[in-house]
Amino acid sequence: MTDTKSARRPRRDPSGRLATIGDLVGTALGGLVIGAVLLLILEAILSLTRVSEFGATSGWLAIILPVWLFVEEFRAEGYGASRVVVAMLATGFGVAVGMTIAGFAASQFPTLVSGLAGAASFTVVYCLIWFYGLRWLSHRVG
Repeated sequence: MTDTKSARRPRRDPSGRLATIGDLVGTALGGLVIGAVLLLILEAILSLTRVSEFGATSGWLAIILPVWLFVEEFRAEGYGASRVVVAMLATGFGVAVGMTIAGFAASQFPTLVSGLAGAASFTVVYCLIWFYGLRWLSHRVG
């Protein structure tokens, strides 16, 4: 038998932040998929009990786990103005892109699908701006 070394995934740096952009995006999108599956189960239950039509619930509810991840990343960053600035920028751009995508999708798809599209685009934009913006700003500040 051979020994295999198990690398912990996702990788974290000494301060507790996710170490690579792949780890951050992968973890956030994994949380989004879990949220979407749970939302689909909720939709099925509501539809079977005739409380509402299938697809009537907002797909934005699937973003709960990625937002939790973003809060934990914010806390792991430590104190400083750079984390607040980058978080505000990432949130602003993420919401703008997410709402735009959801708005375009709303004309063709039900609320569930357009909300999921907006939540997915918000998640990706937030991850990119948070990861690269934080590292760029921390190198600029010192």
